[in-house]
Amino acid sequence: MNKQKLIVLVIVLLVAVGGWMMMGNKPQEQAPAPQPQAEQPAEPAPAEKPAEAPAEAPAEQPAEEKPAEAPAPAEAPAEAPAEKAAFHIGICTGTVSQSEDDLRGAERLIEEYGSVSDGGMIQHITYPDNFMVEMETTIAQISGLADDPLMKAIIVNQAIPGTTEAFRRVREKRSDILLFAGEAHEDPGVIESAADLVINCDNIARGYLIVDAAKKMGAKEFVHISFPRHMSYELLSRRRNIMEAACNDLGIGFHFETAPDPTSDVGVAGAQQFILEKVPAWLEKYGKDTAFFCTNDAHTEPLLKRIAEEGGYFVEADLPSPLMGYPGALGIELSDVKGDWPAILKRVEEAVDAKGGAKRMGTWAYSYGYTTTAALGEFAKRVLEGAAEVEDMEALFECYGKYTPGAKWNGSLYTDIATGVVKNNHILVYQDTYVFGLGYLGMTEVEVPEKYFSIK
Repeated sequence: MNKQKLIVLVIVLLVAVGGWMMMGNKPQEQAPAPQPQAEQPAEPAPAEKPAEAPAEAPAEQPAEEKPAEAPAPAEAPAEAPAEKAAFHIGICTGTVSQSEDDLRGAERLIEEYGSVSDGGMIQHITYPDNFMVEMETTIAQISGLADDPLMKAIIVNQAIPGTTEAFRRVREKRSDILLFAGEAHEDPGVIESAADLVINCDNIARGYLIVDAAKKMGAKEFVHISFPRHMSYELLSRRRNIMEAACNDLGIGFHFETAPDPTSDVGVAGAQQFILEKVPAWLEKYGKDTAFFCTNDAHTEPLLKRIAEEGGYFVEADLPSPLMGYPGALGIELSDVKGDWPAILKRVEEAVDAKGGAKRMGTWAYSYGYTTTAALGEFAKRVLEGAAEVEDMEALFECYGKYTPGAKWNGSLYTDIATGVVKNNHILVYQDTYVFGLGYLGMTEVEVPEKYFSIK
């Protein structure tokens, strides 16, 4: 047993000595190993080349890569935080087919103050062409603008039926929003109850002035074209009655003709086709010295087309503008002078003259629809910024003047025909008449006889 133990002990000692010798050599074997590892991190001369490559690449690529990236950061500050509008103004207009000028006024505001979608101030929407049938849709669209917490003013031009209800719904949600109605269709007492400011073309004064202008141009007969819906509007029906009275006083024959409502089943196309077919018959019936006036924008283009071709007179549109009907009626290209009203007027005048309509056809030098949308947007901005008060008529006309340099305006507060009460939140406006081939007629200087203001 002792011998066996001795043998085992010897073996253990031998193993231990061999392990020690191997362990003692390993540090020397591994010593070189660290060097390769130390050289690997140093060896990254290749690893340094990539570092140099980027340094050289930028020298060759900066002009290509950095310019492409630079615009984004550069534009962001311009439109982002620092440039973001402190408040929003909602604009609701008709579409191009129903009231193009109103819509173009909203586009002008977007050009000036930016769209909400881009961090700007203006949120523009359009109501349906068939707004009488889709009234609930219209009301929801307008009142929906109040859901924007930054919305501080809502402008509807034209303020078609349903605007009052939409404004009331806005008031239920928000009391801090300014509500402006441009060219209100609803009865004055109705829209005045909901809007902070109501604007209408001065149809009372114009009832006399348009007939007077027609006589100055040479007309002996006057045809008023409309339909029941428009004749249910107080201001439009009063204007029609004033026109008839003016014709009687000025020695001109007055005639009323009915045409289809573009919001009815026949639509815009059907209403326009009716006018195209009827004007030649009316000219034959009443004679070439007949002046025509229609209450609807969609009727204006076909009316102008036939007057230019067949004869007759056209003083100005219901809502006057060089763009109201003339481009489509006479095939005038205006894309290269968009927004330049003097250039637009000149281009239209040349086309009218070429068609033989000089001295027979007129307009306002600047669009009423365009100017009202833009002016009300500008006025709302000034009121919200504390630069004007809602009741400040002078400040309002300064806004109109901003978009119509050189043109003369006139206007007054609306007076309720039944009560005689002057409405401080309802303003009637009009611009001087411009006749192609003649120039301005000076109608803003004409004094309208007092008796016409009491005609119902």
